[in-house]
Amino acid sequence: MKSMAKALLLALPVLSATATAAERDLCEPKAYEMALRYQQKSAEIMALQLQTYRFATERFNEKVKDLKTPENYAVVMDLDETVLDNTPLLVRDTEQCHDYTKWDTWSDWEKQGKPGLIPGAKAFLDHVNQSNVRIYYVSDRMQENKADTLRTLKALGLPQVSDESVLLDTVSKEERRQSILKKQQIVMLFGDSLPDFAVQFKNKKTSEQQRELVEASKAHFGDDWIVLPNAAYGAWSKATLDSWNASLKK
Repeated sequence: MKSMAKALLLALPVLSATATAAERDLCEPKAYEMALRYQQKSAEIMALQLQTYRFATERFNEKVKDLKTPENYAVVMDLDETVLDNTPLLVRDTEQCHDYTKWDTWSDWEKQGKPGLIPGAKAFLDHVNQSNVRIYYVSDRMQENKADTLRTLKALGLPQVSDESVLLDTVSKEERRQSILKKQQIVMLFGDSLPDFAVQFKNKKTSEQQRELVEASKAHFGDDWIVLPNAAYGAWSKATLDSWNASLKK
């Protein structure tokens, strides 16, 4: 009996490790946890966000300082992970072993969720508003939930929120940008994804192709295109990684 108990005790770590490995295999969304910790909790991403909006404010001031009719100009903002922090939804899904990149939980979040603000976003938008420049929020949130999105933006105290200024997923972002250009000249665009800026970044190009397009468009970045960091999701998430071709010494 003692030998059997001893054998069981010796086997427990192996069984535990096997169970943990099996749990990981059964819950693939757990692979997102490190990215979510960075996106939601790291001081470094907060610093990056504040730094981005501080720099953007300086660029904005340079662009509008000599404008005689600032109301004829516009700043175009993406919403999710640019102005709004949706990580509580992504964390909830991951904890329940649900792959949030299926986007099937997003509609309920738009209707009932309470996103936070990206650090620096509101201060920047208040500054744009005080400068009498128009603000447009161009997002691929669902048109059917527009009333909920408007309510969320107003509850967060964001400026210039109206049915006309919030353009959701009805036509492509490029078409929505073109509709803005019929009324105002766009001085700056903000987003966490390259298609937030120009049509050439659409259509599921590879990461290598996207990087080539970034190189070709590099004059825009830090000038009239301002990118916010998003480690939680994006077209890059399926990219093949490059590895150091050397054996691991144990």
